[in-house]
Amino acid sequence: MQFREGPIAGMLLIGPDVHRDARGYFMETYHAEKYREAGIAETFVQDNHSFSVKGALRGLHAQVTRPQCKLVRVVEGEIFDVCVDLRRTSPTFGHWEGLTLSSENALQVYVPPGFAHGFCVLGKCAHVEYKCTEFYRPQDELSLRWDDPELGIDWPVVDPILSEKDRHAFLLRDLIERLIVADAAKGR
Repeated sequence: MQFREGPIAGMLLIGPDVHRDARGYFMETYHAEKYREAGIAETFVQDNHSFSVKGALRGLHAQVTRPQCKLVRVVEGEIFDVCVDLRRTSPTFGHWEGLTLSSENALQVYVPPGFAHGFCVLGKCAHVEYKCTEFYRPQDELSLRWDDPELGIDWPVVDPILSEKDRHAFLLRDLIERLIVADAAKGR
């Protein structure tokens, strides 16, 4: 496996070793010792699998007082995956990074705590799996608008298919107070 720092401090991009032959391919998608050696020592407590159709956009989501680290990969299809730094004390607060994850490139992204995460489907459909270090807690969730002009995310979709929750998500400037509380809770 190859681990490399992402463009925003804390993010990691992971390229598993994919062994291909006439039958197809084989790869390790998680190996606790290898991930620990690369700096990912968290314990994952929940696995999620989403199926989405072309044009669907999920996110941007985060948990405030019990932030989740996520390890995201695409099992089938292709997505544009976005991570937004919501760590108020970070020099890259409000910065975002987008990358293409697909079943073809087999890349994974490690999303550290304090980031919002979301993705949109680029092909016909996508199966996305991600591991989380905290259980999903709806009362702790924060939904950030996918099209917040202050973030300026360059999504490759114009009129995405959104959930009701994402359709009514907040702008970053309207969530600042919740983020300050989250920073204080973490001792930052």
